[in-house]
Amino acid sequence: MIRILLLLMLPVALWGQQERAEVLLETTEGNIRIALFNETPQHRDNFLNLVRTQMYDSLLFHRVIEDFMIQAGDIKSKHAEPGQRLGSGELDYTTEAEFRLPQLFHRRGVVAAARESDKVNPERRSAACQFYIVWGRIHNDVSLSRVQDQLDTLTQGQVTLTPEMIETYKTVGGAPHLDGQYTVFGEVTEGLDVVGRIQQMETDKYKRPLTDVRILRATVTKDIRK
Repeated sequence: MIRILLLLMLPVALWGQQERAEVLLETTEGNIRIALFNETPQHRDNFLNLVRTQMYDSLLFHRVIEDFMIQAGDIKSKHAEPGQRLGSGELDYTTEAEFRLPQLFHRRGVVAAARESDKVNPERRSAACQFYIVWGRIHNDVSLSRVQDQLDTLTQGQVTLTPEMIETYKTVGGAPHLDGQYTVFGEVTEGLDVVGRIQQMETDKYKRPLTDVRILRATVTKDIRK
């Protein structure tokens, strides 16, 4: 009887697992495949719409910081001159923050939305099209204790690193100081090695790679629309 019940319950469990939309970024450094989280539907749908309209095609990874992240989506970067400072090119809307802690946090390989600073954006709404992929670094207990103190101040004690988050930051790595302040909406499922190469590239004083890293084409490879 127990075996029968388990078999009957199995399809229900499988039905509960939602499929995720996927996007492929073909870049000059290699391909990066991203799965989008259903837990952040506004960001997921916004990103898919931008990809479908070819908004990201030919844009640069315009801001790269070693052991931290790589950022793209500046609409002014498509035809940017060498050495031109980038980062201000955005669309004319923002997206409401969708923080989903402790499930979604800034571990290595996640994709998150850039935004304006707290001073002009106290609701921490996300920018329309600029995003970043986290690389970060491996942490230890001492560094994570310092990060927690920082988070206590920045989030008024609303963000606490869980044991699971702490273990991930100590083994996988990431950028915990951003948790609860920027919306995480996807993760790299293929091409993390490409992200690793890009974050190590030499940059100018504005953190723009000296050798342009361009998104040649972005495509939706798996859609969840019915």
